[in-house]
Amino acid sequence: MVVDVLSFTTAVDIATSSGATIIPYSFHEDGPASFAAEQKAVLAGSRDGGGLSLSPASLIGIDPGTRLVLPSPNGAALSLLAESVYPTVVAGCLRNAGAIGGGLGSGQTITVIAAGERWSDGSLRPAIEDLFGAGAVIASLPAKSLSPEAQMAASAFRAAEPRLGETLRDSMSGRELTNRGFAADVELAADLNASSTFPLMIQGAYSSS
Repeated sequence: MVVDVLSFTTAVDIATSSGATIIPYSFHEDGPASFAAEQKAVLAGSRDGGGLSLSPASLIGIDPGTRLVLPSPNGAALSLLAESVYPTVVAGCLRNAGAIGGGLGSGQTITVIAAGERWSDGSLRPAIEDLFGAGAVIASLPAKSLSPEAQMAASAFRAAEPRLGETLRDSMSGRELTNRGFAADVELAADLNASSTFPLMIQGAYSSS
């Protein structure tokens, strides 16, 4: 399971909830426009461009049946990498944590990948929103045997839950998006268990299972 709360997997949840399909794109030689044409899909634009984009708010009301190529250096890239390793890949976030946790069967090994963020030089940085998102799903799992790392993530989520929205707004990623004019994306991302969607990745594309 891939968790990239701000904003890839939140965007996936919102789009697939409306019956759209999200095709992750990790930058490669062909370029996103050529890739979208090959996929017979629409290419998401810049977050600042006003159309469909990585902004979850831009995907509210997306037409059912839309096939959207969604570039993302973290969530999309990790989704494609995970698909090459694991038989099943789902997109988890705070919005669908309960649905994901309840939909994953007991007695199986589940790997939860918290995407993290990037500094301006491209290096990875921790992102508490992804720790909380991973923890929310883990806390929703049926009878489970947890690694110490998973226990820590679940504990972090439970500690943050009473002030989850405020904490996300005050996080580094939340403040960055708010300062860019995307406060609505942070609010959507913090809406715990607002969705019952289980976005499953099949042959390189996420859709609602």
